[in-house]
Amino acid sequence: MAFWNKYRAILLILTSVILYFFIAYFLEREQFNWLLFSYFSLFICFYFLVKFEHKNSSILIGASLLFRLVFLCSIPNLSQDFYRFIWDGRMILQGFNPYLSLPQTFIFEHNFPIADAPFLYQGMGELNGSHYTNYPPIHQFCFLISAFFGNKIFTSVIVLRIIIILADVGILYFGKKLLEKFNIPVYTIFWFILNPFVIIELTGNLHFESVMLFFLVWSLYKLQQKKWVFAAILFACSISVKLIPLLFLPLFYQWFTKSENKNGFKKLIAFYVIVLATTIVLFLPFYSSTLVENYMNSVGLWFQKFEFNASIYYVLREIGFWLYGYNQIALIGKITPILTVLFLLYFAFFKKNTSLKKVIISMLFVLSFYYFTTTTMHPWYLSTLILLAVFTKYRFPMVWSLVIILSYAAYSNNNYQENFWLISLEYIIVYGFLIWELYAKKNANNIFAFNTSN
Repeated sequence: MAFWNKYRAILLILTSVILYFFIAYFLEREQFNWLLFSYFSLFICFYFLVKFEHKNSSILIGASLLFRLVFLCSIPNLSQDFYRFIWDGRMILQGFNPYLSLPQTFIFEHNFPIADAPFLYQGMGELNGSHYTNYPPIHQFCFLISAFFGNKIFTSVIVLRIIIILADVGILYFGKKLLEKFNIPVYTIFWFILNPFVIIELTGNLHFESVMLFFLVWSLYKLQQKKWVFAAILFACSISVKLIPLLFLPLFYQWFTKSENKNGFKKLIAFYVIVLATTIVLFLPFYSSTLVENYMNSVGLWFQKFEFNASIYYVLREIGFWLYGYNQIALIGKITPILTVLFLLYFAFFKKNTSLKKVIISMLFVLSFYYFTTTTMHPWYLSTLILLAVFTKYRFPMVWSLVIILSYAAYSNNNYQENFWLISLEYIIVYGFLIWELYAKKNANNIFAFNTSN
């Protein structure tokens, strides 16, 4: 026991490094059992590292950087999206607008004008190559940076990863500052920063939620400082990486109109105008008469064509099969966004979002509702919920980050057939823990009442 108490931090970090190294350089996506073992083991190390060393921020910061650097020279093996990232960046570098061309047609019409075009197209897959890019302009700018500094796929991957790591450093910095403003222990940010899910899905698999969340948490920090003009610009930057923060805009209504002493409504309108204007300006370099149509068609696929790791939707789909004999995704995909909007408006106008803490709680539950009802719930989407939860008393996103790895069972077979028993187990655990937090956990606060100091 004395040995463990003296060297536990070193042992936990060393074990984690070995596991991360195995995942980064040796694990194949089809090896689900090994992925499961490594992932759960990492979560055990993660939990005890934060629990035992939460007073030693230097160790936690050093470990978070070390774990990310393990992935620096690895090619993502759990996701193929990075091939499309590199493709878009190289298109921009060559003067092409990535929003106007489909890779599956572009590759033949232009006689391979970008480096490694056949390899990139094969890597991204036929499904990805058959729809227009849906990555907003700052996301595209990151792709351009990787193309400018990386003339090889390997170097492009390293550049993309460095950008994501730097964004995580920014999240750590502004996240700690915001926690201080909320009088929440600053070590809480490490439930995000050191989370194996975050490290593997974002740094490892090169998903750019880190960059989006960096701008989002910076914007929230500036809002807490009442510097709402700069906050609006940062919020637009967040939208211009991933569109998901658009969902949060109505939730600021009461914060502006009831917490501001003077001209609250005028400031709210100005905030919205700045966000909209900044977003439009960022899109302008890519503007064309067909950009909006292509972009919306691509985004629409996620609601009416794609299916993965869904929960409520899969139940509704089975009911549709039972009643009508065929998949009702086209109808369900139109109804569930409407339900999300209604849920959002309820939280915006009928909940007392008079403090930024309460606004963040509303963000957490509105986005959770959207993810619970969506047709497609890719694992990396969850990162936003994990960060928002850090600023609240709710921990169900942390539990979800543990069990969402079960969705990777779909990649263990050539047909990408999902294991619905495992998906059911995933959501039973998530919903069960959520219900426990809302209604049964001692001293838990009911979100529908907002009786909380947070």
